[in-house]
Amino acid sequence: MRLISDSHVLLAVALKRLDSMSPTIARAIAQPDVDPAASAASLWEIAIKARLGKLDPGMPLGMLAELLEAVGIGMLPITASHAVAAVEPMPPTHDPFDRMLLARCLVEGRRLVTLDHALRDHPLAARFAAKSSDAFNPKNPKTRP
Repeated sequence: MRLISDSHVLLAVALKRLDSMSPTIARAIAQPDVDPAASAASLWEIAIKARLGKLDPGMPLGMLAELLEAVGIGMLPITASHAVAAVEPMPPTHDPFDRMLLARCLVEGRRLVTLDHALRDHPLAARFAAKSSDAFNPKNPKTRP
């Protein structure tokens, strides 16, 4: 299965918190038949939020891509086909980074791995047999990356 992870999942992996935040997703992306990836769009989102003081990535930004690649998550560039792809339905978040990740899923036949309640029911989201407690809840500090 070809997957792309959103910024919440990527930070959880980088900070070694995914097992506690979502054991189901951690097990799923570790399977040998899975091709996990990250988009440059997610790194861009993390960098913007870190520089605005809205997010502490827990490490120097320059180390994030290297760390993800070291654990087998490949980095993918943003292309023109991703930028112009029409994603239907639009993500309920109306977030341009979420739209870009879903566009990449559409163009490349990938599925989005997310901890975000607002995105997990999107037709392009990966489906795992998860407990409701595995999902990202911004009001619960235990699920925050």
